[in-house]
Amino acid sequence: MIARTIRTELLTLLGEYPVVTIIGPRQAGKSTLVQSMEGYGYSSLEDPDTREFATKDPLAFLKSLPERAVIDEIQRVPTLLSYIQTTVDRKKRPGQFILTGSYQLLLNEGISQSLAGMTAVLHLLPLSIAELEMEGILFDSSWEYCFPGFLPAIHARSLRPVQTYARDR
Repeated sequence: MIARTIRTELLTLLGEYPVVTIIGPRQAGKSTLVQSMEGYGYSSLEDPDTREFATKDPLAFLKSLPERAVIDEIQRVPTLLSYIQTTVDRKKRPGQFILTGSYQLLLNEGISQSLAGMTAVLHLLPLSIAELEMEGILFDSSWEYCFPGFLPAIHARSLRPVQTYARDR
């Protein structure tokens, strides 16, 4: 995993807010970042069974989670936000939940309405040049940085950004 500079701020905010929400584009590394958080149980709403459970019985779903939990892809079940608000109001302690989601208007509206004052919002973008350089990934020109792009999987797994093949004619 490529170290993300935003992790320090995430840890700080978890000591201050009951919920920290990380939003960003697909493949920016949100899930990888939150799965590396020690002391947090992980649940992804991308999983159809998990999503169905959370949708059909939100209270039972939240009760099934550990004291400190990550809920990945919260935009998949936005009704959970109201139940999280109730849980956070009752327990009144920082660091209860880490939520992740994409830049969807529904998520942003839900966050601002349901969790106003209870969540800090972090925006995770693809890798920065500084993060690549901290991993020893150095290029000589800006073009060399731009060609493979800044998605973490490209660099973490040494993927080819473009695949070509020869075809018989």
